[in-house]
Amino acid sequence: MPLKEKISDLVEWFKNRHRPFPWRKLSRESPSFAYAIWVSEVMLQQTRAEVVIPYFSIWMERFPTIESLAAASLTEVIKTWEGLGYYSRARRLWQGAKYLMETNHGRLPDAYEELLNIPGFGPYTAGAVASFAFHKKAAAVDGNVFRVMTRLFAISEPIDKVAIQKLIRNQTLELLPEREPWVAMEALIELGATLCIRKPKCSHCPLEGECLAREQKNAESLPIKSKKEKIEKLYRDVAVIVCEGKVLVGKVKSGRVMADLYEFPYFDRGKLREWLPKEMKILQALDCIEHSFTRFRALLYPHLIRSKNEVVINGYNWVPLKQLRTFPFSSGHRKILGLLEEAKSI
Repeated sequence: MPLKEKISDLVEWFKNRHRPFPWRKLSRESPSFAYAIWVSEVMLQQTRAEVVIPYFSIWMERFPTIESLAAASLTEVIKTWEGLGYYSRARRLWQGAKYLMETNHGRLPDAYEELLNIPGFGPYTAGAVASFAFHKKAAAVDGNVFRVMTRLFAISEPIDKVAIQKLIRNQTLELLPEREPWVAMEALIELGATLCIRKPKCSHCPLEGECLAREQKNAESLPIKSKKEKIEKLYRDVAVIVCEGKVLVGKVKSGRVMADLYEFPYFDRGKLREWLPKEMKILQALDCIEHSFTRFRALLYPHLIRSKNEVVINGYNWVPLKQLRTFPFSSGHRKILGLLEEAKSI
């Protein structure tokens, strides 16, 4: 039987087995329905759905509309996102909300091509919003769908090639039925997230009989990606400097990986003492913290330091310790803040 004719089996499987996430329970009658779908889809990129659930609820409570998001400060937006990682996603949501307030009265357009004009919208986000929010026939191809499609069609070319990505998006679009295509689209994502995983559960798959990779017995080897970037290790001394109840922190500049987050001063391992001003004295070493981001794995060695006065350090400010929890920190430096709050030598 042609694969497209078997999609009805996949849809039936999805309707009976899908996971009950909060964004799947939203009412289409709500004026914020499309916005909430947009938020959930951005959060779900590069993050497991189970992790997203509490962040989604908090975000929608704090920023229930595009208008409320656009009116918020970037610091407030980043703070609400704190802990979810890949902070550029939060920044793009905020930029997108501002764009929509300026150009479309705070409303999301329903056409795929128009959605692509919004800051932060790529092929996946535009396809997902067009499909799930506006029930258009559109391909929303994430990592799960890439995995499903490369196995169904036994595609052995690296999926990070632009031409292969375009091919798979076109194949996905062709598979979608005219009737309720958004359900089939979400079913493909669900299939990749629950059954067509790294080690596939083929015997439970509603499309098992149509899968070329299953037939060729090479499903586990697909999809193929180009050689991954090597993980780079970083070793850093972190200066946790206190002075009369205040702590020295700085905001990461725009364009850097942790842009708009706050951090303590840090140095390559062994360079802290060379930098240390005469007004400062190291009190104690705190526990080492491991912090991974993008292609880096950092080992952070925080040192609690007392300063005789509020020394002026370019790019940094003295902030009362009690206020630091209101600032968004990168996960590694947020752990260090926890160690600081527990320290007895402050």
